[in-house]
Amino acid sequence: MIRYLLKANLILGYCILIFLSPSFSQTSSEYLLKPKQIFDGYDLHTGWVVLVEANRIKAIGPENSIKISRQTKTVDMPEHTLLPGLIEGHAHILLHPYNETSWNDQVLKESRTERVARATVHAKKTLMAGFTTIRDLGSEGADYADVGIKTSIEKGIIPGPRMIVAGRAIVATGSYGPKGFHPDFQPPLGAEPADGQDLVRVVRDQIGKGADVIKVYADYRWGANGEAAPTFSIEELKLIVETAKSSGRPVVAHAGTAEGMRRAILAGVETIEHGDGGTKEVFELMKAHQVALCATLAAGDAILQYRGWKKGTDPDPERIINKKRSFKMALDAGVTICAGGDVGVFSHGDNVRELEMMVSYGMKTGDVLKSATSGNAKLFHIDHKVGSIKEGLLADLIAVKGDPTKDISSLRNVAFVMKDGIIHKQLVMSN
Repeated sequence: MIRYLLKANLILGYCILIFLSPSFSQTSSEYLLKPKQIFDGYDLHTGWVVLVEANRIKAIGPENSIKISRQTKTVDMPEHTLLPGLIEGHAHILLHPYNETSWNDQVLKESRTERVARATVHAKKTLMAGFTTIRDLGSEGADYADVGIKTSIEKGIIPGPRMIVAGRAIVATGSYGPKGFHPDFQPPLGAEPADGQDLVRVVRDQIGKGADVIKVYADYRWGANGEAAPTFSIEELKLIVETAKSSGRPVVAHAGTAEGMRRAILAGVETIEHGDGGTKEVFELMKAHQVALCATLAAGDAILQYRGWKKGTDPDPERIINKKRSFKMALDAGVTICAGGDVGVFSHGDNVRELEMMVSYGMKTGDVLKSATSGNAKLFHIDHKVGSIKEGLLADLIAVKGDPTKDISSLRNVAFVMKDGIIHKQLVMSN
């Protein structure tokens, strides 16, 4: 018996030595990415390469300036532009297109299990489309399921983008949610109602349950004739902003009316979502207070098509004409533009739709590309992690066939996706 134990220990020791030896140990995941050109989040470079080690960008520059090891795997991208993973500024991972199921029916009739199952599919589609980070602005009646999806992605349970989540979002009592029910029946609202001093408690509660950002509806369709009208006073909005800010979290505001926008701007929110009814004076106020606009051009465009508008054949509806006008006013005023389409209203994975519309509505292609990378990263306070290609940042990188600095639709031709140093969509490697 002793002889057998000694023999077993010798074999075990031998295996450990082999495993720990340099020739047998697991090699580090080091990649040399060799594209035709690189857009680093700010500028375009030709003849440059990127070296990735583990989950970080180790080096970027001319190939002859980069030292590699024998274990480095080279990924040739001779027809491709390498750029930072794209950042979606306004998503709802728990929603799916309204021409499939109305918002009311998604909130009232779809089970939480179904909605989370759909969201896992949406997350993968988003990542495969080259969007490695999203700001998800409201679970729309699914409580804190967005926090759980974010955690599942971080743990590697499901594939998906990095997520900045808002949880339930905040609405004024009586202003929001499915309408038309008996007053004694309280349907799921899609957000959390609060007013006055209770806003402090609700903001803190949402933060405690995992919200990275606080979203508030500064106006909604509750006017005397069903029109959009402001919901909260400036004082109430300031309560929300001050409470969130004390924990280091920003506040964003859904606002489509000039007055709702004005109140939110003066209260200190960081971005205005939608902004359809903005005026020259309001956009100038946004510029002065350094508040960005997330115009969500694609959402209204999609909804009108669901209602029968034949885009490209029929004349532009009044809503589209007004949207083009307000977006141009924002550009003329020098307002910072956040790239975000309200995806969920339309299909996840079709996020580039918003970027294409930003160009067609008058924004320069290069500026749109910056907005969807380094610009959004700065707005969301994550530019120390992602949004550009520079040494030390996380290796969230994509490659597209063509030149998106000239044709924004090239972003639809995603051939390579790397998130946190892990390849999710792969080109053929040369060694």
